[in-house]
Amino acid sequence: MADDAVKDIFVIGGGINGCGIARDAAGRGYSVVLAEMKDFASGTSSASTKLIHGGLRYLEHYEFRLVREALMEREVLWAMAPHVIWPMRFVLPFHKGGIRPAWLIRLGLFLYDHIGGRKLLPATRTLDMRRDPSGKPLKNLFDKAFEYSDGWVDDARLVVLNARDAADRGADIRVGTRVVSARRENAHWDVETENMASGERDVVKARMLVNASGPWVDKVLAGAFGQNDVHNVRLVQGSHIVVRRKFSDPRAYFFQNPDGRIIFAIPYQDDFTLIGTTDRDYVGDPHEARISDEEIDYLCRSASEYFVEPVTRDDIVWTYSGVRPLFDDGASKAQEATRDYVLKVDGNSQKAPLLNVFGGKLTTYRRLAESALEKIGEAIGEKGRKWTAGSRLPGGDFGTGEFDKEVARLAQLYPFVTSAHARRLIRLYGTRATRLLGGAKTIEDLGRHFGSDLYEIEVRWLMAEEWARHADDVLWRRTKRGLHLTAAEAEALEDYMTKALQPPN
Repeated sequence: MADDAVKDIFVIGGGINGCGIARDAAGRGYSVVLAEMKDFASGTSSASTKLIHGGLRYLEHYEFRLVREALMEREVLWAMAPHVIWPMRFVLPFHKGGIRPAWLIRLGLFLYDHIGGRKLLPATRTLDMRRDPSGKPLKNLFDKAFEYSDGWVDDARLVVLNARDAADRGADIRVGTRVVSARRENAHWDVETENMASGERDVVKARMLVNASGPWVDKVLAGAFGQNDVHNVRLVQGSHIVVRRKFSDPRAYFFQNPDGRIIFAIPYQDDFTLIGTTDRDYVGDPHEARISDEEIDYLCRSASEYFVEPVTRDDIVWTYSGVRPLFDDGASKAQEATRDYVLKVDGNSQKAPLLNVFGGKLTTYRRLAESALEKIGEAIGEKGRKWTAGSRLPGGDFGTGEFDKEVARLAQLYPFVTSAHARRLIRLYGTRATRLLGGAKTIEDLGRHFGSDLYEIEVRWLMAEEWARHADDVLWRRTKRGLHLTAAEAEALEDYMTKALQPPN
């Protein structure tokens, strides 16, 4: 089936960059279609270290523009989505004879505190590790540490909230839809798509095409566009392990390994510790990326160098691995390749334009989208002005210091919901948690219980409002309840969702 109406923009890719661009464009009045082959954030965008950060280590590689832009974005994004983004303090232990001298670390942290317009986040301070509680879980290796501010983000939820807001502003969002081909027809594109579930094909006409397919950007150019010898991105694999909680302190740790690399140990989902990341070049399909035995050994060994209680394979409850599509700048080492983004336009007013998005990171996605809209405006004409800096993502319409107040309000409205459950719902859905629970009066009104604190009412909300189609969409991207459900419970959820999605006879 073909739609003869010519849309303004067709976006390929439902990661953070694609959804961010679609949201910004829809908010300016462009007509937008977005196609995601699998699920939102099913690739790189849900495999991050979950940080909204300036990138302290990028200062070593002289990435000053990127670091400044990222630092400026921390408080902007926190205000946009105080339910899925919140501040976190990081402890950077220091010992004499380490790979970076104290003066260099102090200089880096001075820049970190002062070049990004920090207003709400507390400044860096020095800790006496013999007295500060953060020293207790660690081996007796450090006399002092530096404590600085960055932010935490539920990465997959940040993506789906951008998609939800784009749809609320008029964008046509298509999940489970692959782009079969894209052909220039004079001043517009004919984009053929296929619904992966039904096999139904469609043709969308668009004035401009945006290739924001992340690690698949070159593959899309070679496949859908038929371009040969395409090589724009360097694929770098980053893997993480999640272990049973190793420390109770709410702060995270930033460790400097003797090999020059760094790892984080971060409080995760209340009961766990997240440890990562690795950096190594990757060849193959990014969807097939899995943590290797070598990476598991490296992360366990590295963390065990610092913690009194060793980190072993038996501690691991979950692993995840993703492929970062870094713009290929010719860097010799994976960890040295630029994390900055590059936007390239091919075409003009006589030749339907194509915008390719290379690189980028979670923290700078909103600025990347603004830069993309500048290029879109130059190519097909401007609509609207910049608007996202003062906006709120769905459910984020409360102050940055009001999270606990929102939890208390939800618990008062629904007294049958435990405090931990109320807190989780506000963390995921913010003020929309009341819409999710609706008129429920008792725990029975939440419907079927799937395990942990996951009930039918939430699953149905995720299917209706957030495009969830499979158990993994719910358990590992939208809620992280996969850490708490058994394999049998997950299978039962998949069966339930499959039946719920079947059309009535």
